[in-house]
Amino acid sequence: MSLVRALVVTVVLVLAVVLQVAVFSVMSFDGVVPNLALLVVVAAALVRGPEFAAVLGFLGGLAIDLAPPADHVAGRWALALVVVGYLAGRVRHDAGTSAVAALLTVGASSFIGTSVFALSGMLLHDPAIPVAEALRVIPVAVAYDVVVTPFVLPPVMRLFRRLRPHEVAY
Repeated sequence: MSLVRALVVTVVLVLAVVLQVAVFSVMSFDGVVPNLALLVVVAAALVRGPEFAAVLGFLGGLAIDLAPPADHVAGRWALALVVVGYLAGRVRHDAGTSAVAALLTVGASSFIGTSVFALSGMLLHDPAIPVAEALRVIPVAVAYDVVVTPFVLPPVMRLFRRLRPHEVAY
Protein backbone atom coordinates (compact mmCIF):
# COMPACT_ATOMS: atom_id res chain seq x y z
CA MET A 1 0.00 0.00 0.00
CA SER A 2 1.35 3.39 -0.92
CA LEU A 3 1.94 6.06 1.67
CA VAL A 4 -0.93 8.21 0.37
CA ARG A 5 -3.38 5.29 0.52
CA ALA A 6 -2.25 4.40 4.04
CA LEU A 7 -2.63 8.03 5.11
CA VAL A 8 -6.17 8.28 3.70
CA VAL A 9 -7.22 5.01 5.36
CA THR A 10 -5.74 6.21 8.65
CA VAL A 11 -7.57 9.53 8.43
CA VAL A 12 -10.89 7.78 7.69
CA LEU A 13 -10.44 5.40 10.61
CA VAL A 14 -9.37 8.11 13.06
CA LEU A 15 -12.25 10.33 11.95
CA ALA A 16 -14.71 7.48 12.52
CA VAL A 17 -13.33 6.80 16.01
CA VAL A 18 -13.34 10.49 16.97
CA LEU A 19 -16.91 10.95 15.74
CA GLN A 20 -17.96 7.79 17.57
CA VAL A 21 -16.48 8.64 20.96
CA ALA A 22 -16.81 12.44 20.92
CA VAL A 23 -19.70 13.54 18.73
CA PHE A 24 -22.12 10.62 18.80
CA SER A 25 -21.72 10.15 22.55
CA VAL A 26 -23.99 13.18 22.91
CA MET A 27 -26.67 11.37 20.88
CA SER A 28 -26.41 8.06 22.68
CA PHE A 29 -29.55 5.98 23.01
CA ASP A 30 -29.65 3.95 26.20
CA GLY A 31 -25.87 4.38 26.48
CA VAL A 32 -25.27 3.05 22.95
CA VAL A 33 -23.73 4.99 20.07
CA PRO A 34 -23.38 3.87 16.46
CA ASN A 35 -20.15 1.99 15.92
CA LEU A 36 -18.67 3.98 13.05
CA ALA A 37 -15.36 2.13 13.25
CA LEU A 38 -17.26 -1.13 12.70
CA LEU A 39 -18.92 0.38 9.62
CA VAL A 40 -15.53 1.45 8.24
CA VAL A 41 -14.20 -2.08 8.82
CA VAL A 42 -17.23 -3.63 7.09
CA ALA A 43 -16.79 -1.26 4.14
CA ALA A 44 -13.14 -2.26 3.90
CA ALA A 45 -14.10 -5.92 4.10
CA LEU A 46 -16.65 -5.63 1.31
CA VAL A 47 -14.22 -3.83 -0.98
CA ARG A 48 -10.75 -5.15 -0.07
CA GLY A 49 -11.30 -8.54 1.54
CA PRO A 50 -10.81 -10.25 4.88
CA GLU A 51 -7.07 -9.75 5.41
CA PHE A 52 -7.13 -5.98 4.90
CA ALA A 53 -10.32 -5.62 6.96
CA ALA A 54 -8.96 -7.73 9.83
CA VAL A 55 -5.86 -5.54 10.10
CA LEU A 56 -8.00 -2.40 9.86
CA GLY A 57 -10.36 -3.89 12.45
CA PHE A 58 -7.50 -4.45 14.86
CA LEU A 59 -6.29 -0.87 14.47
CA GLY A 60 -9.78 0.60 14.73
CA GLY A 61 -10.67 -1.57 17.70
CA LEU A 62 -7.45 -0.66 19.47
CA ALA A 63 -8.18 3.02 18.86
CA ILE A 64 -11.64 2.62 20.43
CA ASP A 65 -10.15 0.66 23.33
CA LEU A 66 -7.64 3.40 24.10
CA ALA A 67 -9.78 6.47 23.36
CA PRO A 68 -11.16 8.23 26.40
CA PRO A 69 -13.53 7.59 28.16
CA ALA A 70 -12.63 3.89 27.77
CA ASP A 71 -13.99 2.07 30.82
CA HIS A 72 -13.23 -1.51 29.81
CA VAL A 73 -10.27 -3.84 29.47
CA ALA A 74 -8.18 -2.79 26.47
CA GLY A 75 -8.21 -5.13 23.51
CA ARG A 76 -11.85 -6.18 23.60
CA TRP A 77 -12.95 -4.00 20.68
CA ALA A 78 -9.76 -4.89 18.83
CA LEU A 79 -10.65 -8.58 19.07
CA ALA A 80 -14.28 -7.92 18.11
CA LEU A 81 -13.41 -5.86 15.04
CA VAL A 82 -10.77 -8.35 13.85
CA VAL A 83 -13.45 -11.04 13.88
CA VAL A 84 -15.94 -8.71 12.16
CA GLY A 85 -13.44 -7.69 9.47
CA TYR A 86 -12.52 -11.27 8.68
CA LEU A 87 -16.08 -12.60 8.59
CA ALA A 88 -17.47 -9.66 6.61
CA GLY A 89 -14.62 -10.03 4.14
CA ARG A 90 -15.48 -13.69 3.60
CA VAL A 91 -18.97 -12.75 2.32
CA ARG A 92 -17.85 -9.76 0.25
CA HIS A 93 -18.75 -11.18 -3.15
CA ASP A 94 -22.36 -11.63 -2.10
CA ALA A 95 -22.73 -8.46 -0.05
CA GLY A 96 -20.72 -6.09 -2.23
CA THR A 97 -23.22 -6.18 -5.09
CA SER A 98 -26.52 -5.58 -3.32
CA ALA A 99 -27.64 -2.85 -0.92
CA VAL A 100 -29.86 -5.31 0.96
CA ALA A 101 -27.02 -7.82 1.28
CA ALA A 102 -24.69 -5.06 2.51
CA LEU A 103 -27.30 -3.99 5.09
CA LEU A 104 -27.69 -7.59 6.26
CA THR A 105 -23.90 -7.89 6.48
CA VAL A 106 -23.75 -4.77 8.65
CA GLY A 107 -26.51 -6.13 10.90
CA ALA A 108 -24.78 -9.49 11.29
CA SER A 109 -21.39 -7.81 11.78
CA SER A 110 -22.80 -5.50 14.42
CA PHE A 111 -24.39 -8.43 16.24
CA ILE A 112 -21.17 -10.45 16.09
CA GLY A 113 -18.93 -7.54 17.08
CA THR A 114 -21.09 -6.45 20.00
CA SER A 115 -21.52 -10.06 21.13
CA VAL A 116 -17.75 -10.72 21.02
CA PHE A 117 -17.20 -7.53 23.00
CA ALA A 118 -19.81 -8.54 25.60
CA LEU A 119 -18.62 -12.15 25.83
CA SER A 120 -14.99 -11.12 26.21
CA GLY A 121 -16.05 -8.85 29.07
CA MET A 122 -17.77 -11.76 30.78
CA LEU A 123 -14.72 -13.99 30.31
CA LEU A 124 -12.40 -11.31 31.67
CA HIS A 125 -14.76 -10.48 34.56
CA ASP A 126 -14.90 -6.85 33.46
CA PRO A 127 -17.06 -5.06 36.05
CA ALA A 128 -17.91 -2.18 33.68
CA ILE A 129 -20.82 -3.98 31.99
CA PRO A 130 -22.96 -6.55 33.79
CA VAL A 131 -24.23 -9.54 31.78
CA ALA A 132 -27.88 -8.47 31.85
CA GLU A 133 -27.02 -5.01 30.53
CA ALA A 134 -24.79 -6.46 27.80
CA LEU A 135 -27.60 -8.68 26.56
CA ARG A 136 -30.01 -5.73 26.56
CA VAL A 137 -27.59 -3.49 24.66
CA ILE A 138 -26.89 -5.86 21.73
CA PRO A 139 -30.22 -5.34 19.88
CA VAL A 140 -30.01 -1.57 20.40
CA ALA A 141 -26.47 -1.50 19.01
CA VAL A 142 -27.46 -3.55 15.97
CA ALA A 143 -30.45 -1.31 15.26
CA TYR A 144 -28.40 1.87 15.66
CA ASP A 145 -25.66 0.59 13.32
CA VAL A 146 -28.19 -0.47 10.68
CA VAL A 147 -29.93 2.93 10.83
CA VAL A 148 -26.64 4.79 10.33
CA THR A 149 -25.41 2.42 7.58
CA PRO A 150 -26.91 4.22 4.53
CA PHE A 151 -25.09 7.42 5.51
CA VAL A 152 -21.68 5.87 6.20
CA LEU A 153 -21.21 2.66 4.20
CA PRO A 154 -21.72 3.89 0.59
CA PRO A 155 -19.27 6.83 0.72
CA VAL A 156 -16.64 4.82 2.59
CA MET A 157 -16.98 1.89 0.16
CA ARG A 158 -16.65 4.32 -2.76
CA LEU A 159 -13.49 5.75 -1.18
CA PHE A 160 -11.98 2.29 -0.64
CA ARG A 161 -12.76 1.36 -4.26
CA ARG A 162 -10.89 4.44 -5.45
CA LEU A 163 -7.94 3.59 -3.19
CA ARG A 164 -7.74 -0.02 -4.36
CA PRO A 165 -4.48 -0.66 -6.16
CA HIS A 166 -4.71 -1.49 -9.84
CA GLU A 167 -4.73 -5.23 -10.40
CA VAL A 168 -2.30 -6.65 -12.91
CA ALA A 169 -3.71 -9.22 -15.33
CA TYR A 170 -1.51 -12.22 -16.07
